[in-house]
Amino acid sequence: MLTQFNPSDRLVVAMSGGVDSSVVAWMLKEAGHDMVGLFMRNGVDVKESEVAKKSCCSLGDARDARMVAAKLGVPFQAVDLKEEFGDVISYFISEYSRGRTPNPCAVCNRDLKMGKLLEFADELGCAGVATGHYARISVEDGRVRLRRGVDRAKDQSYQLFPVAEADLKRTATPLGSLEKPKVRAMAEGAGIRTHAKKDSQEICFVPSNDYRRLLKERGVELHPGRIVDVFGKDHGPHEGTEHFTIGQRRGHGVAVGVPMYVVEIHPDQGLVVVGTENDCKAPSMMVDDLNWLGFDPPSDGTFRSAVQVRYRHEPAVCTVEITPGTKEALVTFDDPQMAIAPGQGAAFYELDEAKGRGGDLSLGGGWIRSAKRAGMEEPAAAKDGTAPEPGASATPSQS
Repeated sequence: MLTQFNPSDRLVVAMSGGVDSSVVAWMLKEAGHDMVGLFMRNGVDVKESEVAKKSCCSLGDARDARMVAAKLGVPFQAVDLKEEFGDVISYFISEYSRGRTPNPCAVCNRDLKMGKLLEFADELGCAGVATGHYARISVEDGRVRLRRGVDRAKDQSYQLFPVAEADLKRTATPLGSLEKPKVRAMAEGAGIRTHAKKDSQEICFVPSNDYRRLLKERGVELHPGRIVDVFGKDHGPHEGTEHFTIGQRRGHGVAVGVPMYVVEIHPDQGLVVVGTENDCKAPSMMVDDLNWLGFDPPSDGTFRSAVQVRYRHEPAVCTVEITPGTKEALVTFDDPQMAIAPGQGAAFYELDEAKGRGGDLSLGGGWIRSAKRAGMEEPAAAKDGTAPEPGASATPSQS
């Protein structure tokens, strides 16, 4: 079941109190693995009225995880990661302040779930960690192979793109070959108390699913200013650039007879730029901090791929050109893509040229630094962080 581990290997199981991690613990127990269940406390105080909206890291979740571990006869520990989660929250807030869209789940996977937990595994004499991610990890010829989960509706391989190959080599994801209904059926059949528990849909430290409220509670200094269109026409004031994300269609207050989207955000100028659907499409983007998984780019740095730019995005066929001697690349789409948001992840997948789409095998990925929207000669945010005047290089929309 776990190609990178021997049956005698002791493992740390990340137990969140949900059905997925509970079934992972049960599966490993059934396979004869010795293990330790670890629950990660994030230090975020969740009001009782909001507990039902989430299923990760609350007091109730800790209780569920502990009781499942007790039923399975698995040693259990709750570890305090308040400081580490605090770093993730600080990153989350900082990205919005910079006019970027954060991806806290990918950062958490890299730094905590496959980072900090591996440190605990070493301290406990464990060979690695097991998680409830819907992704398939194997080790073939000494290299990691990360593939999409069989259940495409639950696939989480995209969120694993920044995790170091060495860390994935020590990570087991037994649910990757299963579909969610089967997992729930297994949990019920095993008498696991969390078999009917709802899935978490929100960011664990934003249980209200309102990140603006978190910014207010943290006393974040906003960047108020004006909303303008791609031609520079003023459409009124706004309370802070932090309240907007690239691709946002509603809530910006601009009504001109056709749908308008947020296409650029410039905190330093207090500007939020809106445009049509065509204006929101990008023919290319710059990606940096590249992390390859079981893949070595060709010597000339150029290859064809399919790239996923957000969690529910269908990977787009593209050409990748790595800048020599760097961890950055220019990614040019075959067809311009909507809402390319700096700060989000770009996960590359092996391309099936015959079918013109991405396959299941992940090649790794990086972080979107900037996007060149339709009508622009340069990406919206230059490498040095400066931004062009709104509308300066825009061309009239054809839509």
